Amino acid sequence: MKVERKCTIVEKTRVGDAIWMTLEAGDMVRTGFKGPGQFVHIKCGEGLLLRRPISVCTCAMAEPEDLVSIVFEVRGEGTDWLAQREVGQQLDVLGLAGNGFDIKTGGRYLLVGGGIGIPPMLGCAQFAHSTAVLGGRSADKIILKDMFEDVCDKVLVATDDGSQGHHGFVDALVRQELERDKGYDGVLACGPKPMLRNVAKVAEEFGVPCLVSMEERMGCGVGACLVCACDMADGSRKHVCKNGPVFDSKEVDWNA
Repeated sequence: MKVERKCTIVEKTRVGDAIWMTLEAGDMVRTGFKGPGQFVHIKCGEGLLLRRPISVCTCAMAEPEDLVSIVFEVRGEGTDWLAQREVGQQLDVLGLAGNGFDIKTGGRYLLVGGGIGIPPMLGCAQFAHSTAVLGGRSADKIILKDMFEDVCDKVLVATDDGSQGHHGFVDALVRQELERDKGYDGVLACGPKPMLRNVAKVAEEFGVPCLVSMEERMGCGVGACLVCACDMADGSRKHVCKNGPVFDSKEVDWNA
């Protein structure tokens, strides 16, 4: 159940080009958690009508207030306003929203995060035995790597310019890992659509289930508008905010 809360910022730090914020969120996690990969919808300034959707990086049920951590980059007026908020200030937050990744207890997963799609995969890593594949344009875009190393069995890195790890895209490392290890229960991925399409293709070749978190611009955040509509393979359209953001990769029309 999505609820609206006045959330207090209790931690703020910079991680590369992004900003990490931890919020005290009342009972938001206790009442709304469905799985890692959900998002929150944050009101960013009095003059901006639309809220900004931010993926949840990690969350925890705690006393007296649940904790929700988000990681975001400044991409426009709304996130610029958010980046200027400081510890002790409050935010108007709707959440937890959307559907998360379906992770079975004791399962083994190959986690794939690209760019600002890396943070929500950290929440997945805390729920399962996993290998993480992190990708970015350059080494400075590979954020939270040390945190993944703390909770994952292995962390692999790919950069477009070769400044860290594999010189190329993450799907090459996904292929390499699935060829080496047949024991994964699934591939979980978040990042730009071209990356997700390539990762989904590799997973399908190996017969491994693949769940993807789609990145789309949002309007209302409750499924009433068509801003975040996503084309499905069966010809239907679904809302990323309401039906997602996580979908089975075979559901998505990757050619749309």
